Amino acid sequence: MTRLHQLYTEGGQSPWLDNLSRGSIRSGHLAKLADDGIRGVTSNPTIFQKAMTGSDAYADELARLVKAGSVENAFWEMAIADVTAALEIFHPLYDQSGGSDGFVSLEVSPALAYDTEGTVSDARSFHERIAMPNLLVKIPATEPGVPAIRQMTSEGRNINVTLIFSLDRYDEVIEAYLSGLEAFEARGGDLSRVHSVASFFVSRVDTEVDRRLEAIGTPEALEMRGKAAVAQAKLAYQLFLERFSGPRWERLRAKGAHRQRPLWASTSTKNPAYPDLLYVDNLIGPHTVNTLPDATIEAFLDHGRVSPSVEDGVPEAREHLDRLGHMGIDMASVSRTLEEEGVAAFSKSYEALLQALEDKANELGQK
Repeated sequence: MTRLHQLYTEGGQSPWLDNLSRGSIRSGHLAKLADDGIRGVTSNPTIFQKAMTGSDAYADELARLVKAGSVENAFWEMAIADVTAALEIFHPLYDQSGGSDGFVSLEVSPALAYDTEGTVSDARSFHERIAMPNLLVKIPATEPGVPAIRQMTSEGRNINVTLIFSLDRYDEVIEAYLSGLEAFEARGGDLSRVHSVASFFVSRVDTEVDRRLEAIGTPEALEMRGKAAVAQAKLAYQLFLERFSGPRWERLRAKGAHRQRPLWASTSTKNPAYPDLLYVDNLIGPHTVNTLPDATIEAFLDHGRVSPSVEDGVPEAREHLDRLGHMGIDMASVSRTLEEEGVAAFSKSYEALLQALEDKANELGQK
């Protein structure tokens, strides 16, 4: 049994891989990670950019697909093929876990981040085309994304809500899920079929808050660096516990509904001065997911601490965020900045990916 297995059995947390590539599928590496205790996979435009431009594994398929259509269509064909292969690898775990794990995520086009109807159409199309129960379609938690999340839930679709940076927006996401479940039930839907996670981004919060604290520059401000992200995530978990309790939730649960689990995303440490497992060891708790890049998985297997921790120091977390406010750090402004940067980063990766595939297709056509 590895530390990853213990993370689930002793800590109640599901470790998922934050990476996907054809090489890892074909080599058996992804299947080995599943054996080692990884319980799901996430992907995003940046991940696909690195996979498809850093390997020749896609060259033959790209050459074939661009003859029949556009480079963008070729990308989605290849991405769907990778996701489908990963879904098959993790389907046995989905069955063994009673549908609580074994999920693989595919994100809607970054160009749709502020387009509710376009997001609904894309998400619906992915679910209908792939039609596997362990698929999660990722929808960003932008203001236009929230009604799309509700709509997809009301249709019984599995959704991974991504790019959550604030407690207020997280509360809106939970409400979209609960009201979506209620609408699905009203239509006669089977609530036990619906699964969702809410991806709360962590490390980037420290990056932005630290930048603002360094701009203030006082000894007190500098001493507060590196603590906001974990503090906010701990309060997000408290919000999760609050919203998934009480009469409203219990009525849905009695009908077979599943909690929308909080998922800790962006958990690799960006600042080398901080511990490499800062955003893993401190956020372990029941009914949570942590998405880990390969290097963080290796670090956790080597020296991770397996102990529930997400409910430790909650009063101190509230106090820390209050102190930030008194110091002039506006967390609402932080979250808006991070959301805009997150959408822009994924859009930039997507555009760079399409350009790289276009260049590669032209090169292949010349051979």
